[in-house]
Amino acid sequence: MNTDHDSSLRPESRSIDAVIFDFGGVLASNGRPSDVVRRFPHDPVDVVMRVMMGHYGEDTNHPWHRLERGEITMSEYRTALAPLVIEAGLTPVASPSFESGQAIPFDFIANEPVIALVHELRAAGFRLGVLTNNVRELRERWWPMMDFASVFHDIVDSHEVGMRKPNPAIYRLALARLGVEAHRTAFLDDAQSNVSAAIDVGIHAVLVEEDPTSAVATIRRLSGLDCGRA
Repeated sequence: MNTDHDSSLRPESRSIDAVIFDFGGVLASNGRPSDVVRRFPHDPVDVVMRVMMGHYGEDTNHPWHRLERGEITMSEYRTALAPLVIEAGLTPVASPSFESGQAIPFDFIANEPVIALVHELRAAGFRLGVLTNNVRELRERWWPMMDFASVFHDIVDSHEVGMRKPNPAIYRLALARLGVEAHRTAFLDDAQSNVSAAIDVGIHAVLVEEDPTSAVATIRRLSGLDCGRA
């Protein structure tokens, strides 16, 4: 590691010491709830979201929430979901990958501007974490996208800890495992409900749009990366 580069950021230029990243829609450019909605182009978006993922900004006993907490398997989720889809009259577009039992019909694509930010922060000495609502069966699909174990200091995956965003407890767990304070930590997520929950915990939370330019700029400002280097 280039120590000259590391020392070029003065501590007083930083508002944060750590950054925690969501996975889908942040580190990966896809994996947003909207990807699920696209399977139902003939149905109302709000109905699709309610049936497939429940009220996403809440933590309930909807099958998707239970799946993300690791309480049921993907197969059990599909079984529980089937009558809900029929009852709502949803008409999904045929997808061979779903019909074969595959959880998602795509491979995850690295969100390059965010990944570049990750490496710059790591080189500058920031503590880095991942906090993701995710599914046990999907780990093999997203884990190869980058060298997570080497780049990040800690990874909190909802199905492993039995909690999911926006439960305040999962944010506090991520902070504790990183060994950082909320007011010195930034968090990036593509769901406003998750961002709002992080703010309530005292974290500098940033919404990541499909174009991550604004979010990246905000983190660069908070971290002092944009300050002049010695």
